[in-house]
Amino acid sequence: MNRFELLKSLQPMLQDNLIVCNIGIPSQELYHINDQPNYFYMLGSMGLASSIGLGLSLSVDKNVISIDGDGSVLMNMNTLATVGNRAPNNYTLLIIDNSSYGSTGDQKTFTDEKTNLKEVAIGAGCRNVIECNGSDTPSNLEKALGDKNNSYVIISKINSGNVAVKPIPINPITIRDRFRKIIGKVDYLK
Repeated sequence: MNRFELLKSLQPMLQDNLIVCNIGIPSQELYHINDQPNYFYMLGSMGLASSIGLGLSLSVDKNVISIDGDGSVLMNMNTLATVGNRAPNNYTLLIIDNSSYGSTGDQKTFTDEKTNLKEVAIGAGCRNVIECNGSDTPSNLEKALGDKNNSYVIISKINSGNVAVKPIPINPITIRDRFRKIIGKVDYLK
């Protein structure tokens, strides 16, 4: 399973939650599959989807899912310590681990060698860490979203490779404004 297939399989669970998606091709693929105003596409801050999603989850009651990649998490590993120590129960970090920097040419990351993000997350204080293959990710995400007492880190191990999709045709200001409109609803705010 590649990232595009995984994102497609997760659509039923993503549509009713607030999504912060990693930069580059992951955001482009998610946009191509099913653009939604509750999907916040990162367009220029590699390594920060998990941090932005965590901050958002601290200020809303709605479930927040950060869709991040192994390369991005490796660029901002301190976010795992913050997640481990501060994540509220409505936060799920979904790390799509294809062992490569998919947006820049599929160069291998260290998760292709000795680095194990599950062990890193546990060592950083994350309590509910699940590592699974792509086909088991939907059921694990459903479990995480259904647990109102815990935050989760899910590491989905998939194959590398990208689907040829065009860049997102909406500008960053529009992405920001429509997402703000969604989170500005009174029932989302704490």
